[in-house]
Amino acid sequence: MHEDRIGGALGRIETAMKRIAAAREATVSPGGQQAAGSARVVELVNAHEKLREQVAESLREIDDLIGKLEE
Repeated sequence: MHEDRIGGALGRIETAMKRIAAAREATVSPGGQQAAGSARVVELVNAHEKLREQVAESLREIDDLIGKLEE
């Protein structure tokens, strides 16, 4: 049951990562220059990516702890 919840959470994180990647690509114009006013968007995307990585690491640690408890 815990694995289902963790798997679901990781799935949601992966989906969010795809949305972040799409948003990041949308902030860059075809010439490689950032669109006007996109600096804040890029900043938010980067902050979100950092938080996503922290959450993923926390979920891995929780999964490891649950695994140890089940042994």
